[in-house]
Amino acid sequence: MIQLSDHFDYKRLLRYTLPSIIMLIFTSIYGVVDGFFVSNFAGKTPFAAVNFIMPVLMILGCIGFMFGTGGSALIAKTLGEGKTQKANELFTMIVVISAICGILLGAGGFALLRPIAGLMGAEGELLEGSVLYGRIILPALPFYILQYEFQCLFATAGKPKLGLGITVAAGLTNMVLDALFVAVFSWGLTGAAAATALSQFVGGFIPLLYFSRKNTSLLRFVKYKFDGSALLKTCTNGASELMSNISMSIVSMLYNLQLMKYAGADGIAAYGVLMYVSMIFQAVFLGYSVGTAPIIGYHYGAQNHRELKSLLKKSCTIVGIFSVLMFLAGELLGRPLSLLFVGYDAELLEMTIQAFSIFSFSFLFSGLTILGSSFFTALSDGLTSALIAFLRTLVFQIAAVMLLPLIWGLDGIWFSIILAEVMAMLVTVLFLILKRKKYHY
Repeated sequence: MIQLSDHFDYKRLLRYTLPSIIMLIFTSIYGVVDGFFVSNFAGKTPFAAVNFIMPVLMILGCIGFMFGTGGSALIAKTLGEGKTQKANELFTMIVVISAICGILLGAGGFALLRPIAGLMGAEGELLEGSVLYGRIILPALPFYILQYEFQCLFATAGKPKLGLGITVAAGLTNMVLDALFVAVFSWGLTGAAAATALSQFVGGFIPLLYFSRKNTSLLRFVKYKFDGSALLKTCTNGASELMSNISMSIVSMLYNLQLMKYAGADGIAAYGVLMYVSMIFQAVFLGYSVGTAPIIGYHYGAQNHRELKSLLKKSCTIVGIFSVLMFLAGELLGRPLSLLFVGYDAELLEMTIQAFSIFSFSFLFSGLTILGSSFFTALSDGLTSALIAFLRTLVFQIAAVMLLPLIWGLDGIWFSIILAEVMAMLVTVLFLILKRKKYHY
């Protein structure tokens, strides 16, 4: 069994992080299944409705990543300091607070969904479909938040394989129910939303049962006293992931507005295909970063500087190899993946394939930025991590998507993603150089 305190060579590092990588890929795949069934069995307008409202739902759910990544770093550091009971108390408090936040956000989102969709420019069938899909999913929001949170915390608890198993169970639930509700029963958007909500319940509830009982992991639920200082550290440290996810959702809304202007509903549908595939590819980088974060946090807490330096060097090499593989996969699979989603519409298909051929280059640069942001979160440097995430997703992407279409039209929207990722990678490298002496890596 691999321990957080071990020395990690390439083989051990990949073995420890592989369950997290597969877990996040699988989470992304079962999100993609929704899009596949809606697009092929309900049509391109309902498909556009799902993609239109998804950024709003992601903003509400991404608080789980904030608690998961910020809490994971703090708990791992506490374990590294030998304070096991304190780590369990922090773990319990973070899970309880995040569940309460999920209930409050779900209720607020239910009330505000229609006016938000209207402000974003949705009307007619697109508006009604967006609101319908969102309102069916929102009651499961607390479990959606917990599911994302536990994806990070299972690695910290030393049980990444168990986390993977639960994610697979949730994913299979979604896939089977999507096929049943959408393809067999022809329930359209209603069926797709119900399948997603039920799968989120599975992904969030099973870990609650596991940690409520005695188990063989490093963590379990215990009685705790509210610790405002620790909660603040968790939130500020995980703010980069919260900022990254909120920013990506805001940017997605802006992309939808630009695409409505330059290409109409077809543009939103094409962008939806790119985002679905991007979720799967980016999950490789996110999964690796989630898997390494507790290791980095542990050795930082134990002041093991040599291991910290080794982890960063090996991680940059691994992510670099992943980046090249993701780019090649994007170029080779652009046409078959486009056919899978929108093969029924020739004009939309050609638009999506063209977008793919440009968009794939972004994978060459995004991996290092995701790793760098996660690395600083694991070092409890939430400010630097948040700054990288803020510049990457909000500043660079918004500037690029507003300016490049003025020069290249629709293709400028696809090129803007590449430009933003290049700029973010350069900023990440700069921070890694500047902070080297402070953290001794």
